[in-house]
Amino acid sequence: MTAPLTVIDMHTGGEPLRIVTGGYPQLPEGLTILEKRAYVRDHLDHLRRLLIFEPRGHYDMYGALLVEPNLPGADLAVLFMHNEGYSTMCGHAVIALGRYAVDVGIVERREPVTTVNIECPCGLVVASVEIKDGKAGAVSFESVPAFLFARDETIVLPGHGNIAFDIAYGGAFYALADCRQFGLEFGKSRTRDFIDAATALTEKLKAEFPLAHPEHADLAFLYGTILSDGADTFSVEPTRNVCVFAEAEVDRSPTGSGVTARLAAMHAKSEIDIGQTRIFESIAGSRFTGAVARTATVGSHAAIVARVSGRAFYSGKTEFIIEPDDELGKGFLLR
Repeated sequence: MTAPLTVIDMHTGGEPLRIVTGGYPQLPEGLTILEKRAYVRDHLDHLRRLLIFEPRGHYDMYGALLVEPNLPGADLAVLFMHNEGYSTMCGHAVIALGRYAVDVGIVERREPVTTVNIECPCGLVVASVEIKDGKAGAVSFESVPAFLFARDETIVLPGHGNIAFDIAYGGAFYALADCRQFGLEFGKSRTRDFIDAATALTEKLKAEFPLAHPEHADLAFLYGTILSDGADTFSVEPTRNVCVFAEAEVDRSPTGSGVTARLAAMHAKSEIDIGQTRIFESIAGSRFTGAVARTATVGSHAAIVARVSGRAFYSGKTEFIIEPDDELGKGFLLR
């Protein structure tokens, strides 16, 4: 670290996003977005720990590093970071970055909607930022095509017995399961119990249920588990879920890529129509709206393009330094 790291902090539905605005070394030229992801993982991971871990961050902090885009038409490109490493898609971050790109002039502000094309490791994501009286408001995004990978599977989970689950891709792969199978209920059960149940399922599936993505092997990993209230049936009522991802990190928002994955699973099971809107509520009580915009295909998989909407807010602006003899300042986690 040769210069202070400057950041702008935002949150979407309560889920933090730390946007790096300065201090990162320049990445080598000519790399694809997935190669850039691999480069920062292999050569600059000490900066992730400095930004995400204590004493500057916390176990559930989330970050975004803006890099030069490669895809034609992309306004910006982003690498996502968290307590375990670097994800391939993050909807809450896209919502925040859509507003940020308009506010700082990366794209020209246009009323009533400004389009921001964001290159993510999973592909191009299109954000639509509502503009009223010159001010950015709600943001919607359409991500890469999402699909149901595994349907109505069961696995024996020690301490819980047979657990039914789906696996769906929404820019990242998630296991989807009804929380009631674990004896959990939103509003009554502890967050810690949701974390333990979701983490147990994630780790079991990582060990025993191989994944494959038709476009790139780097996308074929289980990012986490989403536990829902089971309200996937054809309905207009809100449905609650919690996403536990990376190293048992808890998303305070409904999870944009997770909502995308749930919509893909719901559509594959004829539980939602094209154009029908559902409200997805997080464990913190924040809400995203989601809908199936249209159908698509990914390799041999029938897929959908989802449209997810939410709001992001600013929470701070900071300059981080580290003194040469500060070992704890390099980053640590206690949980």
